[in-house]
Amino acid sequence: MPEQNRITVDKEKVKRAAQAGIPLTITTYMLTHEMEVYITETLTLFLKYIGQTHMTDYLVYCVSELTTNAKKANTKRIYFRQKNLDIFNPEDYEKGMINFKKETFGNVDPYLQKQRDEGLYIKVSLWAKNSRIRIDVKNNCKLTVFEFKRIHDKLCRAQQYKNMQDAMNTIVDETEGSGLGLIIMILMLKKIGVTEDDYSVLVDDNETDVRIELPFSSKTKENFDEISKKLISLINELPSFPENIVNINRLIDNPDSEISDVAKQISGDVALTADLLKLVNSAAFRPVNLCQNVTDAVKLIGMQGVKQLLFSLGSMKILGENTTEKKKLWKHSNKVAFYSFYLAKNYSSGDKSIAADSYVNGLLHDIGKIVFASANTGIMDQLVTISAAKSIPFQIIEQMVEGTNHELVGAKIAEKWGFPKKLIDTIRYHHEPENAPDESKKLVYLVSFANLLTYYEAGEIDYYQIPEDILSMFRIASEENLQTLITRLQEAYKKSN
Repeated sequence: MPEQNRITVDKEKVKRAAQAGIPLTITTYMLTHEMEVYITETLTLFLKYIGQTHMTDYLVYCVSELTTNAKKANTKRIYFRQKNLDIFNPEDYEKGMINFKKETFGNVDPYLQKQRDEGLYIKVSLWAKNSRIRIDVKNNCKLTVFEFKRIHDKLCRAQQYKNMQDAMNTIVDETEGSGLGLIIMILMLKKIGVTEDDYSVLVDDNETDVRIELPFSSKTKENFDEISKKLISLINELPSFPENIVNINRLIDNPDSEISDVAKQISGDVALTADLLKLVNSAAFRPVNLCQNVTDAVKLIGMQGVKQLLFSLGSMKILGENTTEKKKLWKHSNKVAFYSFYLAKNYSSGDKSIAADSYVNGLLHDIGKIVFASANTGIMDQLVTISAAKSIPFQIIEQMVEGTNHELVGAKIAEKWGFPKKLIDTIRYHHEPENAPDESKKLVYLVSFANLLTYYEAGEIDYYQIPEDILSMFRIASEENLQTLITRLQEAYKKSN
């Protein structure tokens, strides 16, 4: 996110990062007023999308304080260089700090321009994952021992104060600034659940990183859980999984069943036969010769492969594509399915089970979102009534409709419809594959990567937002490697349509 004169927040990018559990980073060199406003608006929107708006005022203040401190640290480096002083030398540091504030305050623009010229940056990273928020404010200057001691002193003092008045009455130094802002920040963080263990200053040779980590509000989590449970209970009002598909799957699970038995059962449903053959003959499966009948299809993809496809066909039959929003969601899901299958064939060719499961798992990973899109007015009215009765903010419902908690709701639907364990795990953990059960982890990572690839090619996320463990797993060492993979996927997908 480069710095510009007029900066508009990309709401879709913020929403995508918040819901997908990936980092969102803003980089600035001068921290202009426009950039400060942009950071505030981005943080405010980010907190809205994760349902933590009660933290907004506190965290906006904290991030403002930390970015200002980072800018001051960068300015200090430029100032010391111009004075030919070694900032790491105790005598030089003491000498330089005598007039630093007086000479830079009110005349900071030349120093800021120099910071840009020398590439001294400030980075703000926002990340929400596993019901925790992480905020990093970084600048590429190594912290001096003197600065570190000063910060440590303020942190220790802040732990002793019970309120703002105690802090205001404290006598503080004026060489670098009062330090009161840092103390107030710690007191504010305490109010939203941050302990001293959740605030850290990390230093290496090239960068200083001030990190805040805090849990989601337990009350907000309870509200989401309450509405999720109600929605899940309303899911029972959805039609049961098609009986003919249930019977076919039961037949597939019978070890005494023959291919001919399964083919005969499927062939008895003309519409299902047509849909199955259309799917099996698609470019995703690339049959050498088109399957002319169900028996050929079963031989090509196997009994379990047929079972997986039946789950997707049944889901599409129930949930339908009768609205613009659902058509958009199914279009995305179809692309993720194709990309998942492609990745499985090219990166897990030795694991037949991964290849067999990848397409359907990719197709159904967002089933929770599709259910939200299928919710009729009656269901929404019931959710609103429940929220009002329990004093749950309407915003919670709005956020769920936009996709918050869709993994949990989708997994519950999958359980209700008797989906296989690995498919349920994919739906539940595709935004946090590292938490998937071991037996499903490889498949979940594959679908998660396919999902991220569709976001990346659409410009909804940037390269840095793709987790390093996923890039490593698929041998992506650079953005150039990723672009090459994207090109191959796009060419293959284009041929399939």
